[in-house]
Amino acid sequence: MTAPQFTEIEQNILALVQGTLPNSATPFADIAAQAGTDEDTVLELLRKMKDNGQIRRFGATLRHQQAGYGANAMVAWYVEEDRMQAMGERMATRPEISHCYHRKAGEGWPFNMYTMIHGRSREDCLRVVAEISRETGLERYDVLFSNEELKKTSMKYF
Repeated sequence: MTAPQFTEIEQNILALVQGTLPNSATPFADIAAQAGTDEDTVLELLRKMKDNGQIRRFGATLRHQQAGYGANAMVAWYVEEDRMQAMGERMATRPEISHCYHRKAGEGWPFNMYTMIHGRSREDCLRVVAEISRETGLERYDVLFSNEELKKTSMKYF
């Protein structure tokens, strides 16, 4: 599959929608004006990319610490490969989990599924881990709490 080629206007639009959207009643018209085009062109590009699967969704990013969710933990789980898909789907249903990844285990590190769990406290996160372990039978895991957020940004492609 070849990478899509974008026109200069499309690159300008995509660079603008990667950041914070304008705080106005007409954010896409504002983006269009900055990109040198019209609102219909902006919306059509975004619709096309969503239809093609290049964009999954378009939504807000919650700054969880500022919203009162002061704790988060990455949990590294050991999941048998034949249960990976089912466990990933189950983890994805939990509202406290923002990310769920399957990764290859490393030498001396048996864990192959990673979830990011958010809570108001460390205890909230540990409660969720215990519930998941009990509900799934996954008993091998390691909970890694964040000490400090050093960087949090969206990817910039253009």
